[in-house]
Amino acid sequence: MDACVKAGLLELIDHAVAEGWSRRRACRLLDVDESRAASWQARHAAGGPEALIDQSPGGNALHGILEVERAAIIDLYRTWGEIDRSHRKLAHRGSQLDLVHVSDSTVRRVLLAEGLVLEGNPRREPTERRPWPDWLEWKPNRVWAYDFTHFSRAKRAVIAVLDLVSRKWLATLCSPEETATQLEACFWAALESEQLLEVIDARDTDQLRTALLCGEPEPLADAIGAGQIPLLLAVSDNGPQMRSHTTREFLAGVHIAQHFGRPHTPTDQAWIETLFGNVKGEWPHLETITDPAVLEAELDTVRTQYNTVTLHAAIGYVTPDDDHEGRGEGYRQRRRDGMAMAHQKRLDYRREQQGEQP
Repeated sequence: MDACVKAGLLELIDHAVAEGWSRRRACRLLDVDESRAASWQARHAAGGPEALIDQSPGGNALHGILEVERAAIIDLYRTWGEIDRSHRKLAHRGSQLDLVHVSDSTVRRVLLAEGLVLEGNPRREPTERRPWPDWLEWKPNRVWAYDFTHFSRAKRAVIAVLDLVSRKWLATLCSPEETATQLEACFWAALESEQLLEVIDARDTDQLRTALLCGEPEPLADAIGAGQIPLLLAVSDNGPQMRSHTTREFLAGVHIAQHFGRPHTPTDQAWIETLFGNVKGEWPHLETITDPAVLEAELDTVRTQYNTVTLHAAIGYVTPDDDHEGRGEGYRQRRRDGMAMAHQKRLDYRREQQGEQP
């Protein structure tokens, strides 16, 4: 509060007291604390109007750092800033070197006050996303994603294979291990359920097998140029099971090409990550199961419901099984036609109602 306001309030109180009011009544009417008014009065009597001016806030805390410590922090920044790149590391570095013993936040505060900025770790150069191969057709059973997830209470790793186009959950395998063996078994089950093993046996693709097995792009391009197209594309992260020679050998034997996402970039496998997130989010009881046999049975039930009952936004709110079997577009078109028909009916009804009014 300004000194002139305080002086004015004191004058009003003195005037009220001179007119016969009590000081307490006057302070209550002016909404001023009586003890505060007495303090103002004492300050005014001792030093005049200038004594009513408030002192600037602040002061130094008894436990505040010393100037020598402030200087030590700045020296620490200049010597070790490029190496540690963190105010927390600098604080611990100062203690290890017995230069200054202060908290992490104190180092940060001092550096900010001096306008000193720690650069932090350098940004990693972004890796360009690998494009889809030219031979890939975006339709069911042409591109699959697969990955492992864990159910810790049952002590089981679960691998799932998902069709990227239709979002159909093709196969699942529960196991206490996550190796190339489980991957092969799960893929074999998916190929069998989609009746693709007969297609593989009917193809004469020795050149394609050799090209897929070597893992180099040039032989694969030559095989594709000769008309030997891979059966499908398998999308995964860079886990050791996916990168192993055993996995590449198996997938080459069934004419499946591999497509790896960028390291530390789970969005490159967003489809399979979304599957696991939805399953654990919509059926949370799965993570409470401790019996592996019960978990396996429940996952089979959930997979059936996921594929045949649950509507998925990514494929136009139809079930994955409908979209996988080619019924999805019919359902989507039926909704579009129904929406247009309902819109027209509402227009016709309103126009008819308006025409009947006098």
